[in-house]
Amino acid sequence: MRRLDNIDIRLLRVFVALADCGGFAAAQITLNLSQPTLSTHLAELEKRIGAQLCHRGRKQFRLTEVGRATYDAAQKLFRDLDDFGHRISAASGSLSGRLRIGTSDGVFTSDDLGIQHALGRFMGPDSDVFIDLSVGTPSELEQQVADGGRDIVIGPLSQKAPGVIYRDYCGEPHLLYCGQRHPLFAVPDSRIDKAAIDAARFSVRSYRHFDDLYLVGHPRASASVVHMEAQLMLILSGHFIGFLPCHFADPWVMRDEMRAIRPRAYAFSSVHRVAYRKTDAHSSLVQAFLEALYDGSSAARQKSPAKP
Repeated sequence: MRRLDNIDIRLLRVFVALADCGGFAAAQITLNLSQPTLSTHLAELEKRIGAQLCHRGRKQFRLTEVGRATYDAAQKLFRDLDDFGHRISAASGSLSGRLRIGTSDGVFTSDDLGIQHALGRFMGPDSDVFIDLSVGTPSELEQQVADGGRDIVIGPLSQKAPGVIYRDYCGEPHLLYCGQRHPLFAVPDSRIDKAAIDAARFSVRSYRHFDDLYLVGHPRASASVVHMEAQLMLILSGHFIGFLPCHFADPWVMRDEMRAIRPRAYAFSSVHRVAYRKTDAHSSLVQAFLEALYDGSSAARQKSPAKP
């Protein structure tokens, strides 16, 4: 294999995007590049490496053995480049580089959990930090931070990923809701018994492993969702009941399009945590973002993150 030069970093990023997207069609949208351009970049990278990286056809895109090794090596290279940028910025006393953040969905309506507020404090007018922000389920977020795909993640995490530091952040109260068109909407709480709850179609968040059902002792699920927006749509349809964060449901409750069902009986608080790898404990970007998070959260400002 010939020595790689600087231009290959761009080619490697195209190749990684192709692999992550599973082919050319999705990668065209992600990279905003035409298929001929993607094909040219891929062919050039294969020429430089001296081996075929993937099997590609109209209905398949599969990495070869060399392609898988190149993908893994490229991911490590990108992490090393980010670490290089972090170290240089720390030495110069300024913040620069790429910060990859992951968060659970449906939190932007919360003053404590919506990281738009932390980003507002973190990003100064002369900031040279590139923010890579993604949304995922708690299990996805933990896997991403453990694998090095994200630098810091926030959500109701299970604290099971090895080599990861977890910090309590703040709670997220949840209630059981039904929509305006649901038969229970006009029924007073005093008249809603266990039989009425059991008879209603129940929607669960799949990543909670049916904990939603156990919280109310419901016999079965009639729908499953991954994102809060999907849960909201099912509830507003008038055919399902289900749990939602109070801050997320409040706008529809205020418009009388949705109501909480027996809030004293069916309520819980989901604990959100911040997680990052132990190897990033001294990262200036991670520590600066942690400070921005905790400085603004009314629920967490007394829980200043421990310094390494």
